[in-house]
Amino acid sequence: MTRWSLPRLFAMVGLCLLIWLAAAALCMMVSSSSTQLAWPNDAQVFSVRMDRVLISSLVGAALAAAGVAYQAVLRNPLADPYLLGASSGASLFAYVWQLPALAGTAATMTVLSSFSQQSFAFIGAIFAVGLVLIVAGRRGTLEPITLLLVGVIMNSINGSIFLTISEFRKDNRMALFLIGGIQDVTMTQLLSAAILAGLAWVVLLYASGWLNVAPLDESEAQALGVRIHRLRWLAMGMASLITAAAVAISGPIGFVGLICPHLGRLLAGTDHRRLLPIATALGAVLLLVADSATRFLSNSTLLGTQLQVGIITSFLGGPFFLLLLIYRRREK
Repeated sequence: MTRWSLPRLFAMVGLCLLIWLAAAALCMMVSSSSTQLAWPNDAQVFSVRMDRVLISSLVGAALAAAGVAYQAVLRNPLADPYLLGASSGASLFAYVWQLPALAGTAATMTVLSSFSQQSFAFIGAIFAVGLVLIVAGRRGTLEPITLLLVGVIMNSINGSIFLTISEFRKDNRMALFLIGGIQDVTMTQLLSAAILAGLAWVVLLYASGWLNVAPLDESEAQALGVRIHRLRWLAMGMASLITAAAVAISGPIGFVGLICPHLGRLLAGTDHRRLLPIATALGAVLLLVADSATRFLSNSTLLGTQLQVGIITSFLGGPFFLLLLIYRRREK
């Protein structure tokens, strides 16, 4: 449970940065108009590709880090960052933000215009997760099973509201809010999401040694000097903040927060002091490569249309867990 020394910590973070830099340099050469790799010489093209690299890396890293915390605290290898309603809450608020009916009064229009769609999505994610934590918390404690049940209920409620509004409006664009993708955001929005996610990630890294005892019972954790309920509140709060920051700028991109923690365990073991930075780097690289794949497939000779990156990650999720199940059965 002891935390790493600073040199060892810096070495691990440095290795993760090198992995990301190598992947980012390769993905910068991927074009949406040609199958040939080429470094962008035009300043405008360079800027567009760099924005997508930064956004996809941030979102992937955030979802992977949150997935590590969720799986540890909820004691569930299938837990993901969207389990507590962050995804459905953000999607619902983002959809509500752009409803023309809400701009019926000057006061409403003024309130809505003071928020961007990404800001409104962030508020929705925080609201949904906060409500789950309040309802599931009892006398200052958080029980994993209760959290799971309340999270499923919250997702169901948000989804029902979403579908009801869409049905009344006969809106065919609903799929855009259900499948995540790398969206155009301002530098201010990107920096805000990066700062929030980064601060929360640092807190999780500080507590990563304690996360090793999160699957234990309360009595066993207390024997090791860890207040398990306080740890759950801390980890769930930070993981939810990271998830909200990511979903606000990308929408619900699935399976990244599920796949990367398992890949990290295969590479670095179950010690969360190593697992958290490794999984974070894997998340950044995975979504970065997936976004580059959508750009590569969008040229006319292959697919002819731009897929949302959430579709690519969904295609990866099912086969990955099938292989993981086969691998674990062979180990037994």
